[in-house]
Amino acid sequence: MAAISVTPFHVLTKPIGPICNLDCKYCFYLEKEVLYPDTAKWAMPADVLESYIQQYIQQQNTDVIHFAWQGGEPTLLGVDYFRNIVALQAKYANGKRIENAFQTNGVLLNDDWANFFAENNFLIGVSIDGPRELHDAYRVDKGGQPTFDRVMRGIGFLKKHSVAFNTLTTVHRKNSYFPLDVYRFLKESGSGYMQFIPIVERISTHTTQDGMVLVSPTFSDRARVSDWSVEPVQFGRFLSTVFDEWVRNDVGKTFVQLFDVSLEMWLGMEASLCIFRKTCGSALAIEHNGDLYSCDHFVYPENRLGNIMRQALGEMVESPQQVQFGQAKNDTLPKYCQQCEVRFACNGECPKHRFATTPDGEAGLNYLCAGYKKFFTHIDPYMQFMAAQLRQQRAPANVMEWVRMRDAAALQSNKPGRNGPCPCGSGKKFKRCCGAPASSQFHKPISRE
Repeated sequence: MAAISVTPFHVLTKPIGPICNLDCKYCFYLEKEVLYPDTAKWAMPADVLESYIQQYIQQQNTDVIHFAWQGGEPTLLGVDYFRNIVALQAKYANGKRIENAFQTNGVLLNDDWANFFAENNFLIGVSIDGPRELHDAYRVDKGGQPTFDRVMRGIGFLKKHSVAFNTLTTVHRKNSYFPLDVYRFLKESGSGYMQFIPIVERISTHTTQDGMVLVSPTFSDRARVSDWSVEPVQFGRFLSTVFDEWVRNDVGKTFVQLFDVSLEMWLGMEASLCIFRKTCGSALAIEHNGDLYSCDHFVYPENRLGNIMRQALGEMVESPQQVQFGQAKNDTLPKYCQQCEVRFACNGECPKHRFATTPDGEAGLNYLCAGYKKFFTHIDPYMQFMAAQLRQQRAPANVMEWVRMRDAAALQSNKPGRNGPCPCGSGKKFKRCCGAPASSQFHKPISRE
């Protein structure tokens, strides 16, 4: 057996590769099918699956092993496929606790799936982009038909069987203009834990040598940012607006991944989310045939580390190629970023997005830089307060009362005109925000092309 890996690592498992029953217009993974032109059956074969589960458990020096199952769409494999996975995990657990996360578009969920998830304590992530109009803007099936109703039906099955679930919401060109509609909808749908993932993709002017159109940040030929990608500053506005609502009403009740991770960083801790760490490389991806790649966002031939049927998983994780991949995140950080006041929180974010240039022309700036700078600067006083509360062994939720007192004082001392900017920082007119009747603050999204 291969030596146990010294460095804890996480692998995003794609047992059905890029195969999916939806055709989401912004999906970066669907075209990975071209990397495996001779594949007739996409399910991870039994011998590869067993070897992977055995190695993933045995080659990590941790008492809890976290598996993450994604695709494509893993429900296409059927419930029995995952019953076998649970049996294999039990076979090789050797006293370790096994935890499973399962990411799905929700369309195929039913009583059988939900009952299986409940019996085996799976944590389910459901992809949903907001209310009907915003979700259906890009998340359609193979026939181009909307999927909102089917996703909500799937969530209904999870609720019926008391399955723990969270929501993964991509922030794209359309829903980025309706942050409160998205956030309030997710809360009303029963999501107590939310992830907001920015959509940023570049399109090559021609098909690449690998047969793909969506390109990596190192692509040197002509490419443009896709029409569905979120705009940098608007992404910052989206996050800031959701934060303003959350910090006034929902701290300790609704959990937003980015806000939790931000508090870690304001406490001086290393971020639990890889995109905000100084270096990366400990979050990898495995394809259906056992090929291991440096990262889910770097499934390109040059980022293939090997195959678990021929090389030990732990050895590939600690290979010079992977170590160099992770270290490059810090080594290639532009001077502009190194001198930035929010570098401690951002660290250049994900290398996938670092294809822009700095104001002085240096390469490697994150496309979303302006948005993150806006967001991290905006939340600073609130994060400082919550961090201080934690250091004093008090509840971070105390921030809500602190904000209410601050807002009240601001309104009392300098109450704005109805057409003036709201002092809460939302960017809206006072009459449309805190000065509006409560009933009028909840509105349906308006189409924005």
